[in-house]
Amino acid sequence: MSSYLSQNIALIDLTQKSLYISALSIAFNPTFWNTVARQEYHHKTLTKLFRGNSQRACYALALTIFSLGLFRDALFERALRHQPAHDAFHFPLLAYALIAVGNLLVISSTWALGITGTYLGDYFGILMDAPVRSFPFNLSGAPMYHGSTMSFLGTALLYGRPAGLLLTAEVLLVYTAALRYEDPFTTEIYAKRDREVREGKKAK
Repeated sequence: MSSYLSQNIALIDLTQKSLYISALSIAFNPTFWNTVARQEYHHKTLTKLFRGNSQRACYALALTIFSLGLFRDALFERALRHQPAHDAFHFPLLAYALIAVGNLLVISSTWALGITGTYLGDYFGILMDAPVRSFPFNLSGAPMYHGSTMSFLGTALLYGRPAGLLLTAEVLLVYTAALRYEDPFTTEIYAKRDREVREGKKAK
């Protein structure tokens, strides 16, 4: 009985620093890009750094966000390797399916939006003509976030680490909070553009 309890209590090793470092990186990334994007929208901070070229500034932010994402993923996998594995959480086939579908959602949404559409170009004044309604946006309002969450979950199940499920829950929580912060602001950016277009037509 005691051996059974010892095997099942230690689902997550809370003494591993890598777990907390991974959790911090997961929370940091959307906090960083939302903070920087708001500064850009209100003060043109990055555009000024790139001598008024908003396109280059947006690409620089895109590269930074992409790099931070790779670093976050590496920290996540490192954290999982330091955690105990349990057969009850090891589902390779489901894991590969989640990772495949998750990557499909992320890649196809990037393809549909383009680099500037994906990486906060609206905050730089680089606006799309109309909302994208095609795949994968006909399945999800935030395919990038949902796909990323699925990939995290798939990786956790592939490694068979309960700690991965805990970190995946954090990913979902952080992305949900980010959407509640981003969506109204982005909607207002386009509403402002539409109002200015209408006022311009009236002035003519």
